[in-house]
Amino acid sequence: MTAKYATTCGVCASAISPGEEIARSGNGWAHTACAAAPGAAPAAAPKKSPARKAAAKPARPDMPAPDGALEVWTDGACSGNPGPGGWAWATRDGRQDSGGESPTTNQRMEIRAALEAVRALDGPLVVVSDSTYVVNCFRDRWWKGWIDRGWVTSAKKPVVSRDLWEPLITLVTERGDVSFRWVKGHSGDEMNDLVDTLAVAQSQVAAGRA
Repeated sequence: MTAKYATTCGVCASAISPGEEIARSGNGWAHTACAAAPGAAPAAAPKKSPARKAAAKPARPDMPAPDGALEVWTDGACSGNPGPGGWAWATRDGRQDSGGESPTTNQRMEIRAALEAVRALDGPLVVVSDSTYVVNCFRDRWWKGWIDRGWVTSAKKPVVSRDLWEPLITLVTERGDVSFRWVKGHSGDEMNDLVDTLAVAQSQVAAGRA
């Protein structure tokens, strides 16, 4: 089904734009990839009262960061789903890269951004992403179930974007010095804002080539 109106994904809590492919999830509508992801939990509902806030479960812990790890922020952007998209990564010391393609999807660009960062940067690494799909794949080890089932999800469907997931998972598991941390998008994190700007710019370049 295609979204007619802008809304929020019930799984990853990121924006859904009109024209994107969506599916029912346990908490309303979600990106199709999010809804199909094994172990994907609905995004937390807004707190409506102090009592409910007090009863809320504690935040899930981040993956342990390797000693001396370099932080790299990654992001993906896409206009339409599919449509022209862009990816980007950047570190605080000024290293960065970005690119784009069309047609693609926002989820593919999020994965591609992480893949390009891990390919480019040696040594212990923390990938900081606003994509719960990317972060939870490693924090919750979704990838292990995919591989054990022959790249099939728990819903018995082929893993979407296997051509990007497989090299990323292979690199991360072979290196053993990469962890992932989630950051809320558009929340004032200057590095997240930077990679968002770079990815959006590349999606616009890709749109011009399409």
